[in-house]
Amino acid sequence: MKSLEKYDVARKHPMPFVRLELVLLSVTDGGLQVLLSHREEDPFKGKWGLPGGVLRIDLDASLEEGAQRVSMERLNRPLPNLNQVAAVGGANRDPRAPWAMSVVYRSLVQTDIETSPGKRVQALAWRNVIDVIRTDDLGFDHANLIAKAVDATRQEVRELRFQAGWLPKEFTLSELQALSEAVLATPLDKVTFRRRMEVAGIAAPLEGKTKMIGAHRPAQLYSLTT
Repeated sequence: MKSLEKYDVARKHPMPFVRLELVLLSVTDGGLQVLLSHREEDPFKGKWGLPGGVLRIDLDASLEEGAQRVSMERLNRPLPNLNQVAAVGGANRDPRAPWAMSVVYRSLVQTDIETSPGKRVQALAWRNVIDVIRTDDLGFDHANLIAKAVDATRQEVRELRFQAGWLPKEFTLSELQALSEAVLATPLDKVTFRRRMEVAGIAAPLEGKTKMIGAHRPAQLYSLTT
């Protein structure tokens, strides 16, 4: 094997400061919410932002493994349906480095997911995504990163794609429509929504299983087919 000395790129070219940022999204109280971290250290000490951490080439065999490691360190748990949203980079993004890159991962979760503040995190809190993006009072450029994750999630819902682990294993079509409306921040026509669900074939009725809705009205329970 040839010596790697002549391929020492790091010495020839300055390398970016690389971070992994986590966008956890959930539907609660009729709206789409994001989990924010209260920063314990500078920069932006005392500000809210996304849970995240530095990519460690000595610990992380891949970007996704790095994101799961960061989740364990900051939230004390791994994450379901982890998907890469974007990679953003440039000068003046982080005062700790002249050029910084963030690889953004999204996880769609149920609000009863158990998390607890980990290393360098004072507290965790769910916030409505619309308020977070509008006020843009977060550290770094995290409001923009959240907006990217929200856009990706809304596009999936428009296409009737629902990530595993985001929905209960059993649900009614009314519950699925309510979740979709919360994500899209707009009402949907019931007849049209159910027709699209039937054509897409992504949910199957559970034989003999119903759920009481309102005053003694049973509703059919479904589960995702994929």
